[in-house]
Amino acid sequence: MRAALVRPAEGVHRHDVPLRPAAVAMAWLGVGIPHEVLAVPGVALGRHDVLIAVEMSTICGSDIHTVQGRRHAPAPLILGHESVGRIIAIGDEGARAVDGAELHAGDRVVWSVTVSCGHCDRCLAGLSQKCRTLAKYGHARIEPRWELTGGFAGHVHLREGTAIVRVPEALPAAALAPVSCATATAWAGIARGAALRGRGRPDPAAAGSEETAVLACERVLVLGAGLVGLTAAVIAAELGGQVRIVDPDPGRRAFAERFGLAALAPDDVAEEGFDLVVEASGHAVRAALDAVDVGGAVVLLGSVFPAEPVPLDAERIVRGLIAVAGVHNYTGAELQAAAAFMGGRGRAYPFADAVGAVHPLAAVDAALVEAAAPGAPLRIGLTLR
Repeated sequence: MRAALVRPAEGVHRHDVPLRPAAVAMAWLGVGIPHEVLAVPGVALGRHDVLIAVEMSTICGSDIHTVQGRRHAPAPLILGHESVGRIIAIGDEGARAVDGAELHAGDRVVWSVTVSCGHCDRCLAGLSQKCRTLAKYGHARIEPRWELTGGFAGHVHLREGTAIVRVPEALPAAALAPVSCATATAWAGIARGAALRGRGRPDPAAAGSEETAVLACERVLVLGAGLVGLTAAVIAAELGGQVRIVDPDPGRRAFAERFGLAALAPDDVAEEGFDLVVEASGHAVRAALDAVDVGGAVVLLGSVFPAEPVPLDAERIVRGLIAVAGVHNYTGAELQAAAAFMGGRGRAYPFADAVGAVHPLAAVDAALVEAAAPGAPLRIGLTLR
């Protein structure tokens, strides 16, 4: 049965923006099928929509999972949800950033992976990333009047309900593109862990003050030194935590050490009883539950793909007063905090070096193969040229 494209309701106000030359996007058609070039000669912006010229996108693990068939995705679609770019057009009634400031053409921005309605029960409860009518960049099927749905393109059409955050001109694109996924997810995870530990909400705007040391004296274990785990470990350390990061890959451990982190192999973790354990790999949930101390918290970030069930020692969790939480994606406020961190204390770290190579958009298939190879850098970048 052929899937039908759903057309927007008649009478919805649109502002047509012709593009000369046409916008170029790389359309994913299905597992094992090479990407095809999609030319989009114009977009129809809603009242509060925004059109972005993409500066750089990076390949996230979920992009790899999609092309490998490890996660369901409707085809055709435009992959990519870690991007930084510049506003080139705005709908007739304007658009605002997360902080309430009016956005303008020329602003350099990052944006959320999700599009949320803002008024359903989940959005009103602060769970906008689980909106009842959720759409996701890099995961949504191409449809009429919303063709530019992902970051593996020269342009992205941001719909109303997208969290948009302005970012500094001085920061390299390689450091900013992952903010829309890896950095924001890491920030959300550490913020959730701090809250579970009763340590308050971290504030990246209060850099250098006692308010930022919300994890002071906390023993923090991060399992997985991919970009999410690495970033979570750096954030936890900046918030005063005594951090250990664990990964079986010696290359990843060596890279983590460049960030001043104590990086260990799984067999080298001699101590137990951590106050906060962040599982960022998806492969070490059992180890995370075993490592947490009485009254501690476990935050699961990495279990975003199918895996074998994990046996749960419910008695230990109950008797140990252990809190376990899952964090998936993030809110607009958490995206803003992540961008503020990257533009503030995060500047001191070599996050841009996580992008090991940058390829032209037309070479997306080869770039995806490179990103999925053993020993690959944490990110591969894509640019229009």
